[in-house]
Amino acid sequence: MYRLTVLKLATLALLALTACGAPKPEIRQAYRNQGQPIYSNAVLDPARLQGDWHQVASFAASPGGCKPGGVRIGAPQGASIPLQADLCLGGARQRFAGQAALPVPGRLIPETATPQGITQPWWIIWADVDLRTLVIGTPTGEMGFILERSGRLPADRLTAAREILDWNGYDLGRLQLF
Repeated sequence: MYRLTVLKLATLALLALTACGAPKPEIRQAYRNQGQPIYSNAVLDPARLQGDWHQVASFAASPGGCKPGGVRIGAPQGASIPLQADLCLGGARQRFAGQAALPVPGRLIPETATPQGITQPWWIIWADVDLRTLVIGTPTGEMGFILERSGRLPADRLTAAREILDWNGYDLGRLQLF
């Protein structure tokens, strides 16, 4: 009986230590219904993306987290484009500096593409005719944001951006304007 009690206590202690030392599973938040199709802008000329872009909105699970950032896009170099990004995504600061592949118009794939975070493929799901506003999403829905050249997003383009995000399955209740 004594040996059984000691064995039970040792087993419980081992389970407790294992639970404390075990890495916590990564929690990934999706802001769009992944069962709904997502579309990228297939007629976008990558050369027209060149310049500085200001982040004016992003998706997050709760308000706050970080200040808006920005993106600098360079001139296309063959099948890639220089990309520098310092963005507030999901309420946390994320950065990237390097090349992004241009596999098809309207899609940028950072050179160190991973399935989550800032380096997952960027799909430009909408751009206004004069290329003043870009709406970027991901097939996973873990990232979505709006960029504006001037830093001020007019009401008409905000309405259009919200409509296209909704059409691509994004939860507009999680969209934060900066």
